Formats: sequence, C-alpha cells, structure tokens
Amino acid sequence: MQYIFIHGLGQSSSSWDKTISSLSQPNHIVSLDLWAMLNGKEITYANLYRSFVEYCEGIQEKLNLCGISLGAIIALNYAIEHPDRVQSIALIAAQHTMPKGLLKFQNVLFRLMPGSSFARMGMQKKDVISLTNSMIELDFSMKLKTVSCSALIVCGGKDNANKKAATDLIQGIPNAEIDLLENIGHEVNTEAPEKLAAILNVFWQNESDY
Repeated sequence: MQYIFIHGLGQSSSSWDKTISSLSQPNHIVSLDLWAMLNGKEITYANLYRSFVEYCEGIQEKLNLCGISLGAIIALNYAIEHPDRVQSIALIAAQHTMPKGLLKFQNVLFRLMPGSSFARMGMQKKDVISLTNSMIELDFSMKLKTVSCSALIVCGGKDNANKKAATDLIQGIPNAEIDLLENIGHEVNTEAPEKLAAILNVFWQNESDY
C-alpha cells in the first residue's frame, strides 16, 4: 500500500520530514508537494484536487492518506469520491465545512499584508487569496457517512478553530477514532512530530504491509 502525506497551506512537503523519520518504516511513503503538482496551473482548490486525483490514478495499490488542514480536506474529499481506492485516512486539523466568516476575514488580512509575508509559503500573495477564495463554498458535511475506510481524526488541544470540526468528524464518519493532543496547536506535524508518528504507528499497525 501507498502512504501519502499531504501538507497544509503555509507548509511544504518537508513539513512531514520529522514525522516520517519517526514512523516504524512503512513501505512506499510519499510526501507530496502540492504546489509543484499544479505544473503552473492557477492555484485554486479545484485545480489542486484535480491534480491530486490524477496523481493517485497512477498508483495501483490501495492508499493510506494523511493530511493536515488543506491536505486533510483534500484527503477527505478523495475518500468520499473514491472509496474503493482508500484503505485509511488520517485527518489532522481538518474541516468538513469551510468557516466562511473566518476565511473572508482572513482574506481581508491577507490583502493588507505585504507580499513578502507570503514568501515562507513559497507562494505569491494573489495565489493565497485565490486559493482561500476558491474554498469558501466547500461543504462535505452531508457526505461524511459515505466514508467507508477507517479514519483517524487528530487535533491539537490548543487548536480551538478546529476542535468543533474534529468532534463533528468523529460523529459523522462511521469508522472513525479521535486523538486530541494536549498543549499542541494547529501544526501538529511540526510542533509534535514524534507524538504524531506514535499515533500513526498505532493506527496503521494492523495494515497488512506496515
């Protein structure tokens, strides 16, 4: 099976390095670079998701998806639309319905920030705004029960913006379990990579080739 890690907005594929190095050596790990996958296309959620689907079409094995924030949304979207392809999903700091008010407020702040502030993301200011605008109408809340694979929901105890969504996900997805990490914020994969790896090890321990 393939183990695919999907980073969040403001992160890169290397954001998973410490988590992956602490795993119990599963086979076929891939840490994707979402922005590189676009190959110059406009940075919108639709284009990102389409590029991810095209990438997965080239893999014959069942998929174990692990995503944080934006990456978790992509993983959830894929598990809903391609249930036969997914063995498991691990969703970190995930949302099933986009918080429209928060995204709109965030975009106002983005417009006021200098372009240099976005350099850490490896993106231009206009691209970040384009991406967040394209996500405002996303809503998977009515489709959670169609997720047929096993699911792990992870959220930092200090990530107040996503704790309610974590509870909703555990209630909505039939085969889901939850792990709240005390004293950890939003970016679990960079704040507590060893703890996250330990949780993933337990979650995946029954997989046939893990």
